[in-house]
Amino acid sequence: MAQVYRGGRLYGTGRTDRLTAFDVRRRTFTARWRGLDPDEVHAFLLRIADELEPLHREARLLREENDRLKRALRDWQSMHARECRPPEQHHSNERRW
Repeated sequence: MAQVYRGGRLYGTGRTDRLTAFDVRRRTFTARWRGLDPDEVHAFLLRIADELEPLHREARLLREENDRLKRALRDWQSMHARECRPPEQHHSNERRW
């Protein structure tokens, strides 16, 4: 499923795009006097990126499985609806006693 982004949002959904492992790995911060240790920050960002990758992969696989199940359910419902139509009613002016 291809996703198109416009202005930082997933086009058509209003949702902001998700943070990816690539985004975390390439993130940089402005150096400040008495700031954080850049090596520790970088190591932590790499750890977060390593944890994000399998989560995004699993989410993608689950979306694909969900789409497959929805299609299968729609197909089953269509088939079942055709087989379970009520018997045709014959309209007649005759009354049966």
